Amino acid sequence: MGKLDLNLELTEKILVDFVREEVHKTGFKKVLLGLSGGIDSGLVAYIAAKALGPENVMGIMMPYKQSSKESIEHAKLVVEDLGIESMLIEITPMVDAYFNLFPDMNSMRKGNKMARERMTILYDFSAKNNALVLGTSNKTELLLGYSTQWGDSASAINPIGDLFKTQVWALSEHIGVPNELINKKPSADLWEGQSDEDELGFSYAMADSILYDMIDERKSNEELIDSGFSQEFIEKVYKKIKFSQYKRKLPLIAKISRRTIDREFRYPRDWEL
Repeated sequence: MGKLDLNLELTEKILVDFVREEVHKTGFKKVLLGLSGGIDSGLVAYIAAKALGPENVMGIMMPYKQSSKESIEHAKLVVEDLGIESMLIEITPMVDAYFNLFPDMNSMRKGNKMARERMTILYDFSAKNNALVLGTSNKTELLLGYSTQWGDSASAINPIGDLFKTQVWALSEHIGVPNELINKKPSADLWEGQSDEDELGFSYAMADSILYDMIDERKSNEELIDSGFSQEFIEKVYKKIKFSQYKRKLPLIAKISRRTIDREFRYPRDWEL
C-alpha cells in the first residue's frame, strides 16, 4: 500500500458513524451542506445520507452569475442520485449589491465575500430547519489555508477534514459519487476558468505527498529533502501552513482570569449534554 492509501471500507464506516453519532448526541436529526458540484461536498452528501437517511439531508446550491453551469448540473446529479432535499439560491443579487459599492475589489476579496455569503445562508437554514451545518473542507485545504475563515471553513462538524484531497477522490469512487465529479478539474468555481491547482502553484498529489510526510510523519527538513522534495517547495508549503494557523483555531482570548475559555476551561463540545 502507498503511504496515502486507506482501508476504504473501514474509513467509510468511521465517517458514517461519526456523522450519525455527533448529530444525534447533540439532539439534532437533520443536517445541511452547501452543494457546489465539486467532489468534497459531493462526498459529504453521500456520507450524510448513509448516516442519517436522505430525508434528513439538505443540499443547498448557491451559484453566482459567473459560476459554471456544469457545477449546478453536477450538484443536481448528487441530489437526484441520493434523493436528498435540495434548494437553489442565487447569490448574485446579494453580493453584487456589495461589489457595486467597491468597484476596485480584487478576485480574492470577491471570493471571500461569496464564501461568507454562502455560509450565512447555510446557517440561516440551519436555524430554520433545526439542522447542523456539515463542513466540506478537506485536510489538504485546511493545512494550506486554502479556505475562507468563517466562510467555507465554517461548520458544526466536518467528516472529511482529516482526509487529504487524493484520499477524498479514492473514497468518493468507493462510495459511489458520480464520475462527473471525480474526474473534473478541482475548482472553487469563483470565476470562469478558476483552478485550485493553478492558484496553489502545485498539484494536489504533490501537496498531499509532502503534507503527509511533514505533518503526519513529522519528518525533518533533511528527511524531506532525502525523500526528493526541493528546499524551495518545502519552504513554500511550510510557509502556507504556518501563516494559516490562525484559520484553524478558535479566536484567541486575552487572558485575565484564572480560567480562560479554550485554555484552562477546555471541555468537550458535548459536555454534559
